[in-house]
Amino acid sequence: MGVAPEELERRLVACAAGDRTALRAIFEIEAGRLVAVAQRIVRRRELAEEVVQEAFIRIWTHAHQYDPARGSARGWIYAIVRNRALNMLRDGKREYGSEDIVALQEQETSEDVMAAWSRLDRNSRLYGCLGALDEKNKRGILMAYVGGYSHGEIAGRLGLPLGTTKSWIRRGLAALRECMA
Repeated sequence: MGVAPEELERRLVACAAGDRTALRAIFEIEAGRLVAVAQRIVRRRELAEEVVQEAFIRIWTHAHQYDPARGSARGWIYAIVRNRALNMLRDGKREYGSEDIVALQEQETSEDVMAAWSRLDRNSRLYGCLGALDEKNKRGILMAYVGGYSHGEIAGRLGLPLGTTKSWIRRGLAALRECMA
């Protein structure tokens, strides 16, 4: 997906320090894919572009809140775009009911996670190790480390208790570490 995760992280840190060229670089790298993500939610190109524009304002003003310990820079950026798009739906710029919005959130999560899973090299050790995990552990790990979701967000999206979600992810990571070692 373009640049290395560390590069996006460095650029977010630079944004937090007031470096406008870092924001421009993030925009140049990610904007096309972000518009596509937003368009899948709001269903119209011009609204998707508006979502991405609003998201980049938020990225600029909130870059200092990014915490690498809570997820990837890409996941953080994409979560902002998804949230902005869903907020646009809630604000009535599209006629969707709350059930539709929840269904779209679930669909986005599943699509993003499974797209990341399908992009892995089938011959890689990571693909093999993730494939050996239970579906729930694999999905939880991908949602956390690819999607950038917190444990609470994952629990909410999967309709599970927070403790259960944390346990699944913890056990999945332990099994993944053992397999990769």
